Amino acid sequence: MKKVIITGSTGMVGKGVLLECLESPQIAQVLVINRSSLGMQHPKLEEILLSDFTQIISIGDQLAGYDACFYCMGVSAVGMSEEKYTAITFDTVAAFADVLHEANTEMVFNYVSGAGTDGSEKGRSMWARVKGKAENMVLGKGFKDAYAFRPGMIIPEKGIKSRTGWYNAVYVVMRPFFSMLKRSQNITTTTKIGLAMINTLFHPLNLKYLENQDINMLAEKV
Repeated sequence: MKKVIITGSTGMVGKGVLLECLESPQIAQVLVINRSSLGMQHPKLEEILLSDFTQIISIGDQLAGYDACFYCMGVSAVGMSEEKYTAITFDTVAAFADVLHEANTEMVFNYVSGAGTDGSEKGRSMWARVKGKAENMVLGKGFKDAYAFRPGMIIPEKGIKSRTGWYNAVYVVMRPFFSMLKRSQNITTTTKIGLAMINTLFHPLNLKYLENQDINMLAEKV
């Protein structure tokens, strides 16, 4: 049984990953690190509140002994300068990776970016360059294993809602079509992302950039 750390568990993807970890008999303990409390209680669940994620070193002594970090935290780049988006997006994951790598090099680190992320770091899309830089840093850090999750369209399940208002509005309109959409391998769900995250600990892949089809296939491994 494994012990995992999850960031972003107040968001749609992170909440999906959290629920699957709490339900999984393969996961013994879940530590969530958030800026605001989840307000949840579960025998497996522990929570640390951290207002500034770049200061993760301040809780470094509490992070030893974990087998994985599922880094699901992210923000929209809309209206942000590249400098500010980099500070929020790249600097935080870099700080996490530094501290966790020092705590345990045998850890698996999964980073959620998104479809269209630019691994060359040279494209025209600002958010894609910054996310690509973060992916490259995580994959090159030297963890036992690491993956960049690049989901495209995600269907929320188990009562999960997005924290982005217009996403929820779109989901309300599309809800009657969810059962049909779920049959497509090009569309994934919050449940499948969570299962795929867990399965990276037990079914390692040579492929390190996982898009919807890869996520769905990995989710089905037993």
